[in-house]
Amino acid sequence: MSPPRWSYPSRRWRRGCSPRGRCCPPEARRGSPVETPNGLEFGSRSGLRRCGHVSALASPPALRDRRSPKTGTFMATVETVTVGEDEAGLRLDRWFKGRYPGLGFGALQKLVRTGQVRVDGKRVETSTRLVPGQMVRVPPGAMIAEAARAEPVRAMPRADGDDAAFLRSITLFEDKDIMVLNKPAGLAVQGGSGLTRHVDAMLESLKDAKGQVPRLVHRLDRDTAGCLVVAKTRSIAAELAKTFRSRSARKVYWALVAGVPKPAQGRISTWLARDSDDTERMRVARHGDDGAAHALTHYSVVDTAGPKLAWLSLKPVTGRTHQLRAHCAHIGHPIVGDPKYFDRQDWELPGGMQNKLHLLARRIALPHPRGGRIDVTAPLPPHMQQSWNLLGFDTASYDPAEDEEE
Repeated sequence: MSPPRWSYPSRRWRRGCSPRGRCCPPEARRGSPVETPNGLEFGSRSGLRRCGHVSALASPPALRDRRSPKTGTFMATVETVTVGEDEAGLRLDRWFKGRYPGLGFGALQKLVRTGQVRVDGKRVETSTRLVPGQMVRVPPGAMIAEAARAEPVRAMPRADGDDAAFLRSITLFEDKDIMVLNKPAGLAVQGGSGLTRHVDAMLESLKDAKGQVPRLVHRLDRDTAGCLVVAKTRSIAAELAKTFRSRSARKVYWALVAGVPKPAQGRISTWLARDSDDTERMRVARHGDDGAAHALTHYSVVDTAGPKLAWLSLKPVTGRTHQLRAHCAHIGHPIVGDPKYFDRQDWELPGGMQNKLHLLARRIALPHPRGGRIDVTAPLPPHMQQSWNLLGFDTASYDPAEDEEE
């Protein structure tokens, strides 16, 4: 059955076409819908003269597909998209990457340079920062597809349903803005040499309908277990980043160390810098040394197992790389199972304990960007719980660090 005939725009829209409509695809001349570089066209039996000139006006409403490329179909007409509140301050190129991931940076630059992409009707740069409520002109989907085809094909990480289920299974707290994960010991937070599975990549499986992927706002060492805060949107991530920079987040760690520190409560204040012989290890430095940063930690002895082992509660005021591990080693009480900083030669691991890093991000408390506070506690990981049971430590014991002033 032939599609209904439609009335087309005035003759001025058809100027410049070759005789007999040779500039138009055969499908258009047969009266079938056809996707052209400028959109989806609908030809009549009388002939469609210029495929690029009548895309928006000639297409019947039923054929105007306005879905984004992420859905698998292309928009037939220009689309105007309103910038959301959670996209405030986002660069235009980042905005496009989130909403149209198949469009490469080079292709986007071409569309911006030729004026196909505009903000509030004005030409812009890819580096333009967006404001909520602004209107972004998005060219027809076929034009985006044509630009994307000119870009080299890059493999995109596959969202694994198992990753999503795993992340849900280790979630300690969640609302519409924030997740707090109970990161297992041994799982890296971010990628590195030889690492293919890490939290940052797994978060891709939790991408929302707008294409936003939850993002990390701080880090934990690979072998450290416990509370890891993740923001669900860019705006919340920016707010939480400010919270961590201003040291408004309260963090408490538990560790099992060799020996018993004296006094039972104290503070460790040093400068830390990367070791020149091993860049993956931090060393205590002097003020003014190249790359040195100040690090401050409060500690308290919660319980002991004779003179050989102590359960410490640690509260870092700053957040330097390996800060707690380097500080414990600096005062002569390295963390049990630490492959980088445990340097006691005359010390043997008690039987029944695993030689793994005994360090837990036990608790994190911080102001919520929308008001109120979040306060989350993580349980001991299996290898630490085994040691606590062996040593007779009670996790309900009073933790002096809870009342320690910074």
